[in-house]
Amino acid sequence: MRISRINRFFNIVLGALAMLVVALLSAFITMRLAIHGREVKVPNLTGLTLADASKRTRSLGLRLTLENRFYSPNTPPGHVLAQSPAPGVTVRREWAVRITESLGAQQVAIPDLLGQSERTASINVRRLGLELGAVAHVAAPGDPGVVIAQTPSPNAAGVDRPRVSLLLSEPEESESPDAFVMPSLAGLTLAGAAARATAIGLHIVSAEDLNLPPTPTPAPTDAATATPASQSFSVGTVVAQTPLAGHRVVKGDAVHITLTN
Repeated sequence: MRISRINRFFNIVLGALAMLVVALLSAFITMRLAIHGREVKVPNLTGLTLADASKRTRSLGLRLTLENRFYSPNTPPGHVLAQSPAPGVTVRREWAVRITESLGAQQVAIPDLLGQSERTASINVRRLGLELGAVAHVAAPGDPGVVIAQTPSPNAAGVDRPRVSLLLSEPEESESPDAFVMPSLAGLTLAGAAARATAIGLHIVSAEDLNLPPTPTPAPTDAATATPASQSFSVGTVVAQTPLAGHRVVKGDAVHITLTN
């Protein structure tokens, strides 16, 4: 009689343990399905039109964000030139996929804005379909508020983006004839940032990568051969820089950048 009660007790305990194990396994499987059900792989958007890229990402529950616009002789205008994250990367739904739009080959000449007021220069830039970039001020002789330098330079060819930055004079003594506006390196790869910096007489001395071990700075690249279409945007892009865009710099200054995927 006593042995029967003991056996019954153990059977109840074993049954309870079995039910607990089943419940834990069910919860684990449900959680895994829920987590993986919210994950998708980033599609390859390169070469698609912006409309097709938007449909593709929306169908997967992702968000499309237009971050940059670059000239490219190899990618038609209105098509995706680059993207981040790279194709095949697993992300959660609602993740933002940042893209760079191609403007096609450069067809607009960079205007000569030297000597113009900020307002006149801004109007002339936008009239040509270009973007007004950073605007900085530096002490210089002559009338104040006049453009004394610009980036890119007048009639420059092979520029990578439709953006013109201005350096305006202030009513003080000039500090350096080689002063100009620090351009924005945001969105460029390490190679692209190095090429742009080298083209205007600057040099990158450090590149901190937030995802990978420190990456050595590449040798200076000839700006004439460095185009956005030849860059690899899957190895990290610039998200921060020192000096900041729009600040006064002179030829030979050092630049520090931060990269991330």
